[in-house]
Amino acid sequence: MIKTENQAEDNKSQQALKKPASAAKKSAAPKKEEPKDAKPVATTVAAAPIAEVLIEPEKLDVEKDVIKEVPTEEEIVKEFKKTFDLVGWQPKTSIGKKIKSGEIKKIDELLDMGQKIPEIGIIDALLPNMNIELLMIGQSKGKFGGGQRRIFKQTQKKTPEGNKPSFATVAVIGNSDGYLGVGYGKSKDTLPAKEKAIRKAKLNVFKIIRGCGSWQCNCKTPHSIPFAVEGRCGSTRIKLMPAPKGKGLCIQPECAKMLKLAGIKDVWSKTWGQTRTTTNLIQACVAALLMLAKTKVKAESYEALGMKSGGLI
Repeated sequence: MIKTENQAEDNKSQQALKKPASAAKKSAAPKKEEPKDAKPVATTVAAAPIAEVLIEPEKLDVEKDVIKEVPTEEEIVKEFKKTFDLVGWQPKTSIGKKIKSGEIKKIDELLDMGQKIPEIGIIDALLPNMNIELLMIGQSKGKFGGGQRRIFKQTQKKTPEGNKPSFATVAVIGNSDGYLGVGYGKSKDTLPAKEKAIRKAKLNVFKIIRGCGSWQCNCKTPHSIPFAVEGRCGSTRIKLMPAPKGKGLCIQPECAKMLKLAGIKDVWSKTWGQTRTTTNLIQACVAALLMLAKTKVKAESYEALGMKSGGLI
């Protein structure tokens, strides 16, 4: 019994010696100070997959140059629908000076003489109620040709430096009363392209001859065209034929916009060739409208067909 008691005392003394050593280790552990800038391991592990997600796949050179966001037609037209200041206008040509002084009061005085319009301020002064329309000649990027139609036609030029995109658009102006102008503009950006197109459209204003040449109507009012005309551009041909009142514009939608601004309400049409090329179809339609003025008509037919040149008001 004595031995066992002595052994128990020895074991208790050994345990007492071990306890302070372990307590010292526990107390020493929290004394370690971590740097303030140190980040936990969990954040670095979580950041790795985020970085992988943000990495975008490389795009082809063609996809990088394609501009998807294009201003709408309403935004563009609002910029140019501003009141013309005749007092502050400073003409640069002799014709412009005569208009500002009041010697020339109507646009017919210039167009009847075959005079070209030298500056756009002449149209703004003599035809202030002209409306602007941008035609849908382009198409956005889409699979199998399913892209949405838009007013800008984008093309690219391959060079050693890379792809150089350019934009083209067609502008039409008219007062819906016998005056029409069409312009084509092309530039490296959308804003200069539309400015060129509108400026050229104002310089290309011409008169439209209207009448009623349909045997089904014979109302002698200028709601259609007096006789059939034909125009051509490239392989595209279009024929415009007079239609009775109430028939509407039976023609391609972009050409219908142009005829509406010219003041024509009813017409039939027939086309040949590659009509999917919208720019050629528009130029062919303009050529057909110009044939109305070039065709010689007897004086007797003017009253029978109800022909009117230019505006009625």
